[in-house]
Amino acid sequence: MTELAGVDPAVPPSGTGCAECEPAGGWWLHLRRCTQCGHIGCCDGELSQHATRHAKETGHPVIRSFEPGEGWFWSYPDEDYYENGPELAPPLHHPLDQPVPGPAGRVPRDWQAKLNR
Repeated sequence: MTELAGVDPAVPPSGTGCAECEPAGGWWLHLRRCTQCGHIGCCDGELSQHATRHAKETGHPVIRSFEPGEGWFWSYPDEDYYENGPELAPPLHHPLDQPVPGPAGRVPRDWQAKLNR
């Protein structure tokens, strides 16, 4: 699929980490990128679920993985994954030296117990 509603391929990502977790000194497991405005948020596995919260608050319908080696899209209205979509403005993932979970130095030792199940 190369066309999805709510995708602006020219918009760069908002940063290299979750836009809400960063200023709060938080951590994340995986990152997602809003394809309409570039907002980077943490995934639904985290307690905060900032990517989905952003989609609900703004009505922006599609996210893309912001993880190295992943290029899938998720459509909230369709509740479906798409393996392919339009090419987005770089960068396409967080820095390779950023650990998962990350960022370095902020991940609690019991991080696995803090994930949504």
